[in-house]
Amino acid sequence: MVRRTDTRRRMVASAAELFRSQGYHATGLNQLVTAGGAPKGSLYFHFPGGKEQLAAEAIAHSGEAMADLLRELLTAAPDAGSAITGVIDALGRNLADSGYRSGCPIATVALDAGDSETIRQACTGGYRSWHAVITGYLTGEGLDAARAATLSTIALSAIEGALLLARTQHDLAPLHAVAEHLRHTFERELE
Repeated sequence: MVRRTDTRRRMVASAAELFRSQGYHATGLNQLVTAGGAPKGSLYFHFPGGKEQLAAEAIAHSGEAMADLLRELLTAAPDAGSAITGVIDALGRNLADSGYRSGCPIATVALDAGDSETIRQACTGGYRSWHAVITGYLTGEGLDAARAATLSTIALSAIEGALLLARTQHDLAPLHAVAEHLRHTFERELE
């Protein structure tokens, strides 16, 4: 027998993938229930706030998973330049492996449904967690906290823009260009 929490987790995980590739408005309720392997009436049972609540929880799930991946990739790298290129390379592989459908796990929904305060807050939380991971890494490498925060903002903005360009162009060249630039920037900042 499938426990209630297993169904809920499955629904959140499958919704995260659907929202990531299709956006909020293009993903229907029937599709969310079917992809989650749940009975038809289970959406409102598990998510009384409906699709909006499911989306916010899926974004939080995606944000946490990406923060964990960032932390893992950054700490495993031998230096800051390798760390940031490792992150961008992993994002590029994921994008290419998905046939250029799955870019940033938050951006598609943020652009599509940012008028919902609940969803906007979930997106903000995800981006803040990524910013904190990168900032923490940079301060751990010896960079002043204020400069690390600024550099984190620049890195996230550049990576997000490069992911969007790469996704629309079906070409990883924008990610490679940003990786090279950020590698040099990180190395220079931490000299």
